Amino acid sequence: MGRLEDLFGIDVPIVLGPFGGLSSVALTAAVSTGGGLGSFGLYGYTPERILDTVSQLRGATARPVAVNLWLPRGDEVTPADLDVQPFLDAAAPLFAAAGVEVPAPPAAFLPSVADQLGAVLEARPEVLSVVFGIPDAATLAAARGRGIRVIGTATSVAEAVALEAAGVDAVVATGSEAGGHRVSFLREASASLVGTFALVPQVVDAVGIPVIAAGGIADRRGVAAALALGADGVQVGTAFLRTRQSAATGDHRDAIARSVDTETVLTRAMSGRLARGIPNRAMRELEAAGMIAPFPAQNWLTGVFRAAATANGDGELVSLWAGQAAALSRLDDAAEVLDELKAGLPT
Repeated sequence: MGRLEDLFGIDVPIVLGPFGGLSSVALTAAVSTGGGLGSFGLYGYTPERILDTVSQLRGATARPVAVNLWLPRGDEVTPADLDVQPFLDAAAPLFAAAGVEVPAPPAAFLPSVADQLGAVLEARPEVLSVVFGIPDAATLAAARGRGIRVIGTATSVAEAVALEAAGVDAVVATGSEAGGHRVSFLREASASLVGTFALVPQVVDAVGIPVIAAGGIADRRGVAAALALGADGVQVGTAFLRTRQSAATGDHRDAIARSVDTETVLTRAMSGRLARGIPNRAMRELEAAGMIAPFPAQNWLTGVFRAAATANGDGELVSLWAGQAAALSRLDDAAEVLDELKAGLPT
């Protein structure tokens, strides 16, 4: 067995990308049951919801699972820090299109990360993965004491080295091709746009812990290439996001299916942080208005009309996250995607 298989108790070194807001128990369980490591994104979840979600995962698969949390970068704003009204005014046409009222600011944009971590430690998943930072020593010790492995996420060699020095068990080296948020934490995301093909071998040379390659991997060829670059395994997002087991809307899955290589763009419009996705009305109008609130205020703001649009099946008003290899995402069943990726592993 390889290092990742031994570390996580899995059969194949294939990790499901954790989708903040788009994870589903069905998809996570399908990947874990199939021998990989299914992941579930817990962005914005309350402690109670975290405990319930892990309980559901336990009921859906007997195999190891990972959950993912966003660590604070220190630049997050609170409702007390910001007058959100100008940003709400700029987005008023999108609230109207979704059929919802312009919201009043909440007491808090996000649950406490400390409380979220407490719930994860109580729930004891096999793996905790984190983005946007480095877990502190107390968190790592608490996780280790409960038998929880910890994965850090890096967009540069320096971030990978810092994560290893802190004591994480493995690191995801995520190239700029990847869909969703650019999870940089040492430098601005716009200054950390290193492609997977360049990033992975440099991270492999710089650290001694297992390296998981992410970004632009959607089929057996991507898996074989990542392993040839020295990675111990791969993390795959968009190809699984297209499957019917994901929580993506039908319009989102269709947009991935129609995507071409130049389709995706990097934007701060939907969350206030840089992320890669397929342009739609919401992204275009927010970009054109030039009124994008800092994170997490913008994510809360767009989340109001995104939730209504998801319920209404309106793909023009949701976040269509996808990576640059979206056009290679040709399968709509999670088991079939996993089989395709397994075909890239050495026999």
